[in-house]
Amino acid sequence: MSHYFRPLANGTRTDHPVPGLPFVDDSHLPLDEGPEAIEAVGRHEAQGTWGRFDPERSNGGWRAFTTDPINHKLAWAVRYHPDHGRTVILMSDGHTSSLHNDWAGDPLLYRAGGYWWDGTTWYRPGQIWDLVSQDYERRKAQAAVTVTAADMLDGRANPSRAHALKVATFDREAPTPANWLDHLALWAQLHAQQENALPLERCVVNVASPELSGDQLLGIPAMAAMGEISASTLRSYISRRESDVPLPQATVGGRAQWSRPVAEDWVEARRRSADGVRAAMSAGDRHDLSPGAAEVRDRFANDFLNTLWERPDVRKRWILRQRNEASVKEVADNLAWSVAVSLDRILPTDILGATIRHAVLDDFGQMLKLRDAKDRKKAAQAPYWWDLNLTIPVAKMLDWFVRHHPDAAHWTIGEIMREAHNRWDTPADATVRALRSALNMDGELSEEVLRDYFDRLGPGKQAT
Repeated sequence: MSHYFRPLANGTRTDHPVPGLPFVDDSHLPLDEGPEAIEAVGRHEAQGTWGRFDPERSNGGWRAFTTDPINHKLAWAVRYHPDHGRTVILMSDGHTSSLHNDWAGDPLLYRAGGYWWDGTTWYRPGQIWDLVSQDYERRKAQAAVTVTAADMLDGRANPSRAHALKVATFDREAPTPANWLDHLALWAQLHAQQENALPLERCVVNVASPELSGDQLLGIPAMAAMGEISASTLRSYISRRESDVPLPQATVGGRAQWSRPVAEDWVEARRRSADGVRAAMSAGDRHDLSPGAAEVRDRFANDFLNTLWERPDVRKRWILRQRNEASVKEVADNLAWSVAVSLDRILPTDILGATIRHAVLDDFGQMLKLRDAKDRKKAAQAPYWWDLNLTIPVAKMLDWFVRHHPDAAHWTIGEIMREAHNRWDTPADATVRALRSALNMDGELSEEVLRDYFDRLGPGKQAT
């Protein structure tokens, strides 16, 4: 869930009230007319308002949001599921799109600082990114129990002590209701008046779990210690919205509190993050450089020292009367030349060439699979050059290789031509033309230079 955008209030027609938040009259919204109608409320960009809806095709549900038509500083977010009803939340305008994205897929509602429910199971806030699924790992909350409106309304709450707020006069800075159960009882009365109202036993209010009990929660000092940082650093992260610090599960006496599993997941996420990987790989280096970068620095530092100090013809330039712009530029040019002719020591061409060859052939193979799927009659025919396309990153990498190592790239392209012929009976001129077309589209060399370069590859005039 987005870490920094909290809902301001419940809509009176929500099926799943967020505990502690006031209820705001949403009768002016076309909630029963479907997501298109909700989107249409805000589709007046010239007036500074906006609306959107997206279907959830896996379960027949949808999600939508709209700027409030009365108070343009506020907006409504709605999540609907055909079996589990709808959530209606009031937020600051501009924050709804973030929640809208969070609601995509299985999450139906969020509680306790990002714990989420899919209609059956409660999961902890997503923090650990799975590179294979390209989504956050789903980690179930321990022995989680769903707390419904029926569980909370035991007859002691008095709806006459509560009232629904109006969106036109809603004060986002006002304190939350101290007698929230009275407000929940009023909501239950209004809820019962709706057609086909979801039973209170199915209206989710909160989640209960051993890991969310008060004696299991951690404050900033304990959480910072788990992350091997100071409490002041953690407070700084929170205030600056850095390091993806998760929302607290509770606030006790004005102090944020996290469940231990959420804190542990955060520590693990930090360890796996780009910053964590860089820190691990740069451990011990005086400039916090990675091993490869440190090797490059040390290699050229030694080269530059030899150039600047060991060579008498250059060393004399440090004499004051010899020091001028022209002499300094000459020295700078020599140092830059040293880097330019050492590219192979930074990124070895034999390794790079083999990598690019495999990448290009994989792109070709994927495109030929698509072609064969669309036209089985041509499956046995040799591909034309337009059947062979490169993805933009692969084309740009090949372009870089050609520009920096044209001779080594020539050899690699020859290997690609040979392998394409062996695998798919691809004519050499088709491969050349496909590669030249990709570099012409996504590379930095001119068409004239590319034509001259590829004409030297063997097929000759056939490649034109």
